[in-house]
Amino acid sequence: LLQLPTDRPRPVVQTYRGRTQSFTVVGDLKQKLQTLSRESGTTLFMTLLAAFSTLLYRYSGQSDILVGTPIANRNRSEIESLIGFFVNTLVLRTSFEDNPSFESLLSQVRETTLKAYEHQDVPFEVVVEALQPQRSLSHSPLFGVMFVLQNAPMSEVKLPGVTLTQLDHQSTIAKFDLTLSMSETDQGLVGSWEYNTDLFDGSTISRMAGHFQNLLSAIVENPQQTVGEIPLLSEAERHQLLVEWNDTLSEYPQDKCIHQLFSEQVEKTPFCVAVVFENQQLTYLQLNHRANQLAHHLRSLGVGSEVLVGICVERSVEMVVGLLGILKAGGAYVPLDPAYPQERLSYMLADSGVEVLLTHSELLSSLPSHTARVVCLDTEWNMISEQSEENPVIDTVASNLAYVIYTSGSTGNPKGVLIPHYNIVRLFAATQSWFNFNECDVWTFFHSYAFDFSVWEIWGALLYGGRLIVVPYLISRTPESFYTLLCKEKVTVLNQTPSAFGQLIQADKSLHQVKDLSLRLVIFGGEALSLESLKPWFEQHGDQSPQLVNMYGITETTVHVTYHPLTIADLSILGSMIGSPMSDLQVYILDQNLQPTPIGVGGEMHIGGAGLARGYLNRPELTSEKFIPNPFSDSKSERLYKTGDLARYLTNGNIEYLGRVDNQVKIRGFRIELGEIESVLNTHPQIQQAVVIATEEVSGNKRACAYVVPSDKSLSTNQMREFLFQKLPEYMVPAAFVTLDTLPLTPNGKIDFKALSVLSTETISNSQYIPPRNRTEEIIADIFASVLSIQKVGIHDNFFTLGGHSLLATQVISRVRQAFSVDVPLINLFEEPTIANLSKIIANSHSPLVQQLQTTPSYQLENREEIEL
Repeated sequence: LLQLPTDRPRPVVQTYRGRTQSFTVVGDLKQKLQTLSRESGTTLFMTLLAAFSTLLYRYSGQSDILVGTPIANRNRSEIESLIGFFVNTLVLRTSFEDNPSFESLLSQVRETTLKAYEHQDVPFEVVVEALQPQRSLSHSPLFGVMFVLQNAPMSEVKLPGVTLTQLDHQSTIAKFDLTLSMSETDQGLVGSWEYNTDLFDGSTISRMAGHFQNLLSAIVENPQQTVGEIPLLSEAERHQLLVEWNDTLSEYPQDKCIHQLFSEQVEKTPFCVAVVFENQQLTYLQLNHRANQLAHHLRSLGVGSEVLVGICVERSVEMVVGLLGILKAGGAYVPLDPAYPQERLSYMLADSGVEVLLTHSELLSSLPSHTARVVCLDTEWNMISEQSEENPVIDTVASNLAYVIYTSGSTGNPKGVLIPHYNIVRLFAATQSWFNFNECDVWTFFHSYAFDFSVWEIWGALLYGGRLIVVPYLISRTPESFYTLLCKEKVTVLNQTPSAFGQLIQADKSLHQVKDLSLRLVIFGGEALSLESLKPWFEQHGDQSPQLVNMYGITETTVHVTYHPLTIADLSILGSMIGSPMSDLQVYILDQNLQPTPIGVGGEMHIGGAGLARGYLNRPELTSEKFIPNPFSDSKSERLYKTGDLARYLTNGNIEYLGRVDNQVKIRGFRIELGEIESVLNTHPQIQQAVVIATEEVSGNKRACAYVVPSDKSLSTNQMREFLFQKLPEYMVPAAFVTLDTLPLTPNGKIDFKALSVLSTETISNSQYIPPRNRTEEIIADIFASVLSIQKVGIHDNFFTLGGHSLLATQVISRVRQAFSVDVPLINLFEEPTIANLSKIIANSHSPLVQQLQTTPSYQLENREEIEL
């Protein structure tokens, strides 16, 4: 299936609603295309087909392109005069592996086309039957895009006394997703785009038509250019994407470090409460004194600029003292969450080579072996408190390291990301005009300090005079308790991953009437946000207060990159809207050849600007791989970070997040974005949260598995499956559903995918086996089992999920006809692929035989012993 970027999701059943747009290739370009065709030993058809396939490759990112084309099939002069429709359909396959030059691609298309002509008499239907492609009502088999070139001259029709004028008819039918039809005329090449209006807007097709003409112009000028580098965009489009929408340059102070800004805040609000944990609290002055004492002690141990200091403590006031003390000593902190597995902590200690480690005495026995000098913030505090309370004088500057945070390492060992002071100072300077953080704000320190969202929480509070509430771990994992804490402490600024906030929404439903929130801001980050999941919150609170904001960001770009304030109107958007770049950052959406993708076309996000990390600790090769030279800058020192995230620009300049490059999976040959399935599941009124992952069967085949937290325990697997069948093509419906009370979260508040993947596969079944309830269902079950070569089929099991396809479906219908003397259209099995639903269709036929069987108990239930005998 060629999965072009569409304006709307593919409907479950294609409707063939369509429209056409016309265009003309001017005479000069036509002549150049004909010249190129002659010089390369090809025809104009082959050249245009190669160009069209290149456009499809650049739009879809798929290197295997299948295009249908009609052929007259009158390949003998003897049959030219015969009346009849001889036209057959050929499927022409083009490979874009290894990014060939257009010249070599044209040679490949020539060979493919000539071979296809040799077999043009083989009917298309026979090809489909032989290949047995996965069938679906949502798309055509083998190809969904067609190309037509009408190069046979139209003879003039002359009738006495009659003038004939060709009528340009606007079709409202689209036989395929997209059809490009072209014809040669005296004025040049005239073409039309026939497109499915369920998938595409007219503006999208207009852009595509423009890009096709840009391709043609570039091809004739330089056919030796590789297909991935042939320019698609006009100069105006390129300027808009690369310059206008990334014109974010701003100047921010570069002479201050985090701890210096904190010291300035102490002068302003010395007696205001800075940090609270359970029954403990410190004012700004007290926190400053303690941090200074620790800093002087660390200085005596050799801590200074660029020295890494580990900190492994439980959530506490000491945690904040420790972080601030390390910075005041001039060092950079390396957070080590005690909740992490021993193996991970051991790797991080060895990889970072920290010289000093701050911890609590109760954690000493659980720490892996290391070589760092240990400082216990509890048992050694009496000695530390003898140090000076004055700010230490150090030579650390804004370009020095502030922290090293290790990323999740989901694809290997964790990687330490190097972030200097300036990046954090710039982060808050760039966002202050939006958020207006101040001394009246109350923040929660909710996330693990080993997750970079904590950087935003801690310093967002302490650099502006706010109050920081350190949330105890158990409360952070209990939504009702956390909600109560928000109300009690009158929290105004809440930072949440969408997964954690999804659980808080449920607590809000039950506690909203008895407790009052004081929130003015809820800021999302860390994960893709399904806008539909916010519907219950907006229904409860409206969109005036608090203001919900979605911010996309990653550790390597210092917490946040984009900003998008949310309103109720956003609920109609199926995707995840992340807005536009922050000041001093640029977002380029590029294809695999580092070419900017057109508006509406997905690509990998590349981030440039002042927020980029130095790179990875001790990983120069990986740093070079992920932090690449900026191809759009004249400065050789400017870099782009390859995020691995997919996105696309929309016409209004906003960015829509599409998922991870590595989260696109192929299941049964179809490329599927798991996040798209999650978005639809989250629209179900009885589902609180849903996550979809790809699991691997013993056979090595992949399947999608949905993990669901329902708000109504009566919600069944079959109900969820039927809901998705109404909204998604069959190939996108998960093969398995698992119901959970809550989704497992990591210490960072993100979905714990590892925990999901290790759930017993025995709990992952297509649906609970339910045997036939009457003789009709029993006969259909026997037919399903026989055709699919399996032993047992439940009445709610999906025929296609169990391995059925279109040719087996015809066998089922044939046997049903024989068994019940009832004609059931094949489409019914596609629409209702379960025994229970097919039985209802058969029952509605009012056949006397069927009526009798419907009232006959199932032998499988009533006469099991008799069958065994």
